Amino acid sequence: MLCLPGRKALSWATLLLLLGFQLLLIPAWHFQIGKEGNEENSLALYFPATVEFALHTFNEQSKDKYAYRLDHILNSSREELDYHDMVFSMKLKLRKTTCGKHDEDIDNCPFQDGPALNNTITCSFIVSTQPWDTKFKLLYRTCSKGVP
Repeated sequence: MLCLPGRKALSWATLLLLLGFQLLLIPAWHFQIGKEGNEENSLALYFPATVEFALHTFNEQSKDKYAYRLDHILNSSREELDYHDMVFSMKLKLRKTTCGKHDEDIDNCPFQDGPALNNTITCSFIVSTQPWDTKFKLLYRTCSKGVP
């Protein structure tokens, strides 16, 4: 997504709002909850922004001219490094869309379909985040074509 330097916070907020609605519709939510009883609340608050960051980074680094968007969350987990940092591990099923990766409204772009197309990628991401400060760092990514 292209944006002016001064509008970065607004575009991220818009992306997070749009992704939040999309993630509510995805039935594949699965979290491995740790020791703290309040972790479900932090997952609900911070995980969607982390998924959006991982997907945005994937599309920016991809050599494909088409954008990918989230199809399913296959699994996820969260760890706290310290008081300020959380680390999310996630395995996501991504599908190629009919839109270019720099188009404005990728979240509403239809998936490419067809029996001959190999338009599905499964990726594992590890992202360190301070989502309350909108700081994300991709620590690890590996992807494979097709469905696991």
